[in-house]
Amino acid sequence: MTAPLGVYPRKPSAIAELFATRPVLIGAVHLPPLPGSPAYRGQPVSELCRFAVEEARAYVDNGFDSVIVENHGDLPFLKPGQHGYEVAAGMGVVTAAVVAELGPRVGVSVLSNAGECSVAAAWSAGAGWVRVNQWVNAYVANEGVIEGQAARTTRYRHTIGADEVKVFADVHVKHGAHAIVADRTLAEQTEDAEFFDADVLIATGSRTGHATSVEEVAGIRGATQLPVIIGSGINPDNVESLFAECDGGIVASAAKENGRWWGRVAPEKVRAVARAAGK
Repeated sequence: MTAPLGVYPRKPSAIAELFATRPVLIGAVHLPPLPGSPAYRGQPVSELCRFAVEEARAYVDNGFDSVIVENHGDLPFLKPGQHGYEVAAGMGVVTAAVVAELGPRVGVSVLSNAGECSVAAAWSAGAGWVRVNQWVNAYVANEGVIEGQAARTTRYRHTIGADEVKVFADVHVKHGAHAIVADRTLAEQTEDAEFFDADVLIATGSRTGHATSVEEVAGIRGATQLPVIIGSGINPDNVESLFAECDGGIVASAAKENGRWWGRVAPEKVRAVARAAGK
């Protein structure tokens, strides 16, 4: 990437390296509760793997390019640094089952904002990328004050030899109050994420499933040389206009049987999004 002080060379596109087509359509596999979370009821991890593979196949068999595996059932979410060994282990095993089906273009996100844990799971599973919601700066969320994870995550990634794992970083994170960085413009926050060595930037709505505005996407796109994708609110009605401004997006709610993130993936809804996106 090109940084203001010339610290980094310009990066090749991580989207082009990971995916065969553009714009890329990525489905979110929202896992049931994993071992260690309050709602986990003791089912074998093999059952969680089977669930994840079924959800992943429902996406890619109906027009999507790949998936991201998320521990969305582990409510309430821990803050970065509080996740136990069982989280990285569980996410690594489940993601490995998905990678065995789809290959390394799979992503990982350990909530909330656990960059190091996500990298550990992704690297052990053979996945190609992670999503980190707050990569730089800070915000206030349900979990408390959440600080950017760039410094710790990049060092940890390098320490374990996982430099190949790409970081997809949100610019305006969901589910948070941005009073801490309210004096920073969208362009400045975009430049911050690029300067702190993200590989792909994510434009998102205010909450899971809420639409991302075209203006938000264009604002981020205009302030970076990195690929930009959308992380929230894509549906058959808006995907064409949004994809005209970016390199792809992550879809969940619009592809679920009940229209909510906690539903099962509905193949007919996946096909509807894929057709609207020109897949």
